[in-house]
Amino acid sequence: MRPPTGLNIEERDHAMASDARTGQAALLPGKSVAIVHEWFGATGGSENVFLAINSVLPQAKGFVLWRDRDAHRGAAFHESWLARTPLRRSKALALPFMPLAWRTLTRETFDVVVSSSHAFAHTAKVGRSDHTRYLSYVHSPARYIWSPGFDGRGSSGALTLPRKVLQEVDLRMSRHVHSYAANSSEVRARIERFWKRDAYVIHPPVDVDYFAAAPAPQQAQSRDYLLGVGRWIPYKNFDLMIQIAEAARLPLVIAGSGPMEAALRRQAATVTVPVTFERQPSRERLRELYWGARALIFPTHEDFGIIPVEAMACGTPVLGLGSGGLLETVVDGKTGFLTGSLQPRDYADRLRRLDELDRTVVSAHAGNFSEAVFRRRLATWIEAEAA
Repeated sequence: MRPPTGLNIEERDHAMASDARTGQAALLPGKSVAIVHEWFGATGGSENVFLAINSVLPQAKGFVLWRDRDAHRGAAFHESWLARTPLRRSKALALPFMPLAWRTLTRETFDVVVSSSHAFAHTAKVGRSDHTRYLSYVHSPARYIWSPGFDGRGSSGALTLPRKVLQEVDLRMSRHVHSYAANSSEVRARIERFWKRDAYVIHPPVDVDYFAAAPAPQQAQSRDYLLGVGRWIPYKNFDLMIQIAEAARLPLVIAGSGPMEAALRRQAATVTVPVTFERQPSRERLRELYWGARALIFPTHEDFGIIPVEAMACGTPVLGLGSGGLLETVVDGKTGFLTGSLQPRDYADRLRRLDELDRTVVSAHAGNFSEAVFRRRLATWIEAEAA
């Protein structure tokens, strides 16, 4: 395997911390640049990262496997041939074809190619130049391939037999990548474990300025309820959130949407505390919910977790599982409380200590994950590794 290139991790961290640029200055002047991303759907964490990469490299030509019809109409991203096939409607069925799509994306040659990858985008190789520098920002090595049991969605029988082959393809077709960046230490560890490569950690951007701005006074709510936010799917543990609210004797608001809605509503009908469902709240409504909550409940193992940072920007502490990304975003005892347990009583006990926390400290801590910090660190990494 190719060893890590460029500055070592500690030196990069020092360089980025001392670099005061905001990422708005021209980057890689005189160089031809391409940026690539997986499928481009409704705005989510990975799509926001791709748009932020585009803002740092506005001269870059963008490529995606396909994009949803209404997703960011103003962004001129070129689609692969997969977009013209029925495979675009099934990520699982399209997965075996993605490496080929990335290798037949374009005949153009670029000086630098930056990928935003959570499946096979990091295998993208364009043109025939041996002088192209390939950099990849990784949200996670493809869960469907490398950790299929993580959230249950990658355990499809259709992938059982080809999974080993796809792992070998993933490794073989990514040897040309010169430098990796990971969205968290959790993902960096996976890159090292699965791909035997090192990576620099650059946390994804969070719009902390928006969420830190208090909603209008007439919209403000007393902090008298617990809040759960996210997709209503099994590994997010919304069923556990209902149990925690019952154990703590506090109302619960569940915001989001997903296939578990009916099951969660049935469970909510069996407890004695009020459970309110906010289905697909607007961004403005979500900010109101954060500001009105006593605490965000997040008993979930995530790669990074943008939702807890949004909540902290509002001064709302996080009560969550002490693993994965929360170990990097939540300061136990200062911006929230972490536990290694999945027992409702352990969370309820910690809720009694919320008055120990200073909400101004909670909000200030979220600034470490702002969009400006991300752009600065991303620009420094790209400049160092594209040379």
